[in-house]
Amino acid sequence: MSTKEEKEKKAEEVIEKILGYREKGDKRAELKYVAKLRSPILARFRNIKHKIAVMSGKGGVGKTTVATNLVAAFKAEGYNCGILDADVHGPNVHKMLGVTEKSPSFKGRTFYPLENEDGIKVWSVALYWPSESTPVLWRGPYKTRVIKQFLAAVDWGPLDFLVVDLPPGTGDEPLTIVEKIPDIDGVVIVSTPQEVALLDVRKAGVMLKEKNVRPLGIIENMSARAICPHCGEILKCANCGNETILFGEGGSEIVAEELEVPFLGSIPVDPRIRTSGDEGKPFVIKYPDSEAAKKFRDIVRRIEEELSISNDTTESQETEA
Repeated sequence: MSTKEEKEKKAEEVIEKILGYREKGDKRAELKYVAKLRSPILARFRNIKHKIAVMSGKGGVGKTTVATNLVAAFKAEGYNCGILDADVHGPNVHKMLGVTEKSPSFKGRTFYPLENEDGIKVWSVALYWPSESTPVLWRGPYKTRVIKQFLAAVDWGPLDFLVVDLPPGTGDEPLTIVEKIPDIDGVVIVSTPQEVALLDVRKAGVMLKEKNVRPLGIIENMSARAICPHCGEILKCANCGNETILFGEGGSEIVAEELEVPFLGSIPVDPRIRTSGDEGKPFVIKYPDSEAAKKFRDIVRRIEEELSISNDTTESQETEA
């Protein structure tokens, strides 16, 4: 068997494990599968208070970094949290949250998420995948079915917040999530200050409005001043003393005004955000006193305000018990 055939066989095995059938030629099983999904999705989300998706108009803006640190910031506030990695072609959430175990438990057609050391529940297609270097060679129909199955089969238990990390753009996966999650609270859009990124933010904002999904706001990542990873101070040029601005600043706030959506805040460039993600430790937990961590907490408070909620962790803990 060739390497290509082996990869295709492994991919089919993953599909069969997730969906319960092999798609090729199995039309009867597929019809039964689709019919069974409608009510389970409603049931799975009944005990989840708030559902937030994180998206970006284009790749490379640090969307997954923002999503994992947002869910960690919610967790640090005392909320019971989970995160669903819906980026099936580039599933990195498990790595950034330090979930190295790849043996999710399941009973029948019910899947149970894994937890990282901070108590954040995590679900990702990467938990099933043969290796980190094996590409996900799925077309649109495969991806849509897998995501629907995750929505129907993953038992999160009672949660205050479920964050869904979407792939870049406005394709199959984002559309499936915003259309199928019951009573989704809204979507956070992540961008960087450059105009090339902001062009796609506008498209994402328009898509959400056309789907009658609430844009909770825009976050500008890698914004404004760069922070020294050693002392935590703003980097300045050794010759002229001017502050270092790598990617610009303020563009996302202008677009937020154009789209008439909230501007949630900006995250400065701090190299420790990258290194903590590589280590599997959320930046906001590892460096809670840093300027960027404070910005993440401010954004969490803005989202609470947008959702008109207070930090009712006591009620949540009683519900979970």
